[in-house]
Amino acid sequence: MCPDSCIPTKPGQYPSDCEVLEGYRAMARNQPASPIRSAAWLAALSKAKPIRILLLDVDGVLTDGSLIYSHEGQESKAFNTQDGFGLRLLQEAGLELGVITARSSEAVARRCANLKIHYVYQGVGNKVEAYKEILKQSGCKPFEIAYMGDDWLDLVLLNRAGFSAAPANAVREAQEAAHYTTEQSGGHGAVREICNLILEAKGQYQQLLQSYMSR
Repeated sequence: MCPDSCIPTKPGQYPSDCEVLEGYRAMARNQPASPIRSAAWLAALSKAKPIRILLLDVDGVLTDGSLIYSHEGQESKAFNTQDGFGLRLLQEAGLELGVITARSSEAVARRCANLKIHYVYQGVGNKVEAYKEILKQSGCKPFEIAYMGDDWLDLVLLNRAGFSAAPANAVREAQEAAHYTTEQSGGHGAVREICNLILEAKGQYQQLLQSYMSR
């Protein structure tokens, strides 16, 4: 219920902050205790539970793979805000983030800075070398690293990471190498799906959800 000091709005008026907050709380209360999950999701939880770092390819994972050039030759990319929020939730849960990409782009640098992504490797010809450097810097073991990629250049890490994932738009070989293939495509919520899976594996999904519902 809203506090007594909150007076319900009249028909046609915008709802008060109190009513909006109570609406969110009601949504949280009415959610099923255990969301229905696919067999693939449930099978991936044990692999995702120990993860301390999530590493991502960019094109085809954080984006849909499209490359847009201006008349001046400047490259731009479109990023998904829900993916970005999912990455922030992982950081709230204590995980670190990184990107390893074969291309170099100012747009990627700015996106990584905005999301406070710790490990940023652009223009990488050999992704294994970047992966090994991250292991050394972080002190993590391979089973504590997750990687998400969509193409042949990602196979070396999909086969090494403790938990590997591919978006729905990934090539067949990447999907076969990954522990989990998302229902969503790159640039359209695939990264958020993996963030949610990792949070659920660690038992922090509902806790974080409730914290946002009660703000």
